[in-house]
Amino acid sequence: MPSLPPRYSRWILIVGPVILILLILQFMHADFSSKTTQDVIKPGAGLTIDTHNSTDPSVETNPKTDHVPSSCPTDTELDSVLIVVKTGITEAQDKVPVHLRTTLRCVPHKIIVSDFEEEIAGTRTHDVFLNVSDTLKQNNPDFDIYNRARAGGRAALTSEDHTKVANTAFGMTDNPGWKLDKWKFLPMIHTARRAKPDAKWFVFLEADTYPILPNLLGWLEHFNSEDKLYLGNPMQIGANLFAHGGSGFVLSHAAIHAVADFHKLHIDEWDEITDQEWAGDCVLGMALTAAGIGLTWSWPHVTTQSVWDQDMLHEGFSRTPWCFAPFTFHHMTPADVDRFWEFEQQWFADTNSSVLTYSDIFRNLIRPTLADHLDNWDNFANDGDDKEDYKGPKTPTSLTACADYCAADPECIQYRLTSDSRCTTSKAVLRGKPGPGTQSGTMLWRVDAAVGQMEKCEKVSWVTR
Repeated sequence: MPSLPPRYSRWILIVGPVILILLILQFMHADFSSKTTQDVIKPGAGLTIDTHNSTDPSVETNPKTDHVPSSCPTDTELDSVLIVVKTGITEAQDKVPVHLRTTLRCVPHKIIVSDFEEEIAGTRTHDVFLNVSDTLKQNNPDFDIYNRARAGGRAALTSEDHTKVANTAFGMTDNPGWKLDKWKFLPMIHTARRAKPDAKWFVFLEADTYPILPNLLGWLEHFNSEDKLYLGNPMQIGANLFAHGGSGFVLSHAAIHAVADFHKLHIDEWDEITDQEWAGDCVLGMALTAAGIGLTWSWPHVTTQSVWDQDMLHEGFSRTPWCFAPFTFHHMTPADVDRFWEFEQQWFADTNSSVLTYSDIFRNLIRPTLADHLDNWDNFANDGDDKEDYKGPKTPTSLTACADYCAADPECIQYRLTSDSRCTTSKAVLRGKPGPGTQSGTMLWRVDAAVGQMEKCEKVSWVTR
């Protein structure tokens, strides 16, 4: 073997270890740098994200991608759409940047509304309360976090502002940011209208909502923006029916102008209503109803679930998702957004399809990552999770006993053994998420049998009324 000249040998001894250390540091940074995401799944191994169209100079670019356009199209149906992302000071810097480099990268008209005006990855947020009554903001305790932040910036936040609290049937009432959030919905309508009064469609999302925009455009083709339309995932509090905010919802041109004009005439009355209610999306739904605008039940285009815990094979609201084209997934972490966006980009690059159905997602993203057994993983197989109505084998038990219990039920597809040795099962097929202490199992042959019985989706299903 030929040898290097002596003058190069000393440099190899010096440079070699340095390079090795740098590689190790790079590996550690890639795996552990995000403190706000979950390591759920790595779809499309080897994919890279093109971000060199970003306006943020701090965002790294990767020229190796071959499935993401290097520039954004200049003439699309999105020209008639305004995307509105609602967020708040305690989450904005963690959750919004990933959308600006992925899902919203090529959206020509978008605004970020928040309770704090700041710069996020080159985009200025809108203070949604800027035109709200000073009397309300000064006298209502829900605005305490807003007033502190406006006076002292992020330094004025306390540990209580950042504390994670349990989500109850009445929301996270012990969280200052959550209590303030309900006040954003009606002012947000006016902010959106001022931003683009001529838009045909106003699409409202939250920072943990993932939008599949080609599917949105395909869906909106079935409607007339001059009709007063309110499209969303139906929820109900008492007698009030409304669109769930986290699932995302859509207002037509006619609807947003009608409700904004209505609200302007009754601001004090609706401030009182908002103060009495605990959910801002419910308050907005009440205002839309009062303005004569009813809700179009739009599940499964918009959902309360993430892509990892959405049942795609079974019926809900008298519809089976399988052949529908989802527009949103909720409760998506920044890591989830990155990974699903990689999958979405490759799907549209590799196929001739203009939409992505639940069937496509399940076959190409969920099914390939299922395993017969996973440790420290929760597949949300929660039938029998109610301790008062527990029907599983006697505890304590083993994962083998849990698997046998599932196998004995022809409809059971997934099972899990919780950290407190409870066996629960499900006929749904969910990817799930990390769950320390929980063991999960899937009857893979039953998954394939269930998929084999689903329809072929020769055409896409749409909610049109």
